[in-house]
Amino acid sequence: MNGEIKKDIEYYMLLPYTRIVEPIDDESGEYYFAKILELDGCWCDGKTETEALTQLRVVMRSWLEVKLEYGDNIPEPKLKSENKGKFTLRLPKSLHQRLVIEAQAEGVSLNQYALYKLSQ
Repeated sequence: MNGEIKKDIEYYMLLPYTRIVEPIDDESGEYYFAKILELDGCWCDGKTETEALTQLRVVMRSWLEVKLEYGDNIPEPKLKSENKGKFTLRLPKSLHQRLVIEAQAEGVSLNQYALYKLSQ
């Protein structure tokens, strides 16, 4: 097998995927929505955060089984060291101007203001 790693379901289940859990309160009630950021369509919900995360492992296994069965590509998580915390963004001139004015009104840099707006 010349040192190749067998990429089976257990291989993928052990990878450090990004799990996101959010509390939701909408017309259907209060619950927790959980998803794996790198695996499009791999999500579930639960009555509690713990239940949502437990169910997410079940959903993830099923999601991976289907992808492996059909030979589909399965993205792997990026290493945190690959994310430098910087990216370039092109904006329409009018939006750039508006953000500069809003940042000045708040007394912060454009970078700080953009980070604030993105985090909302």
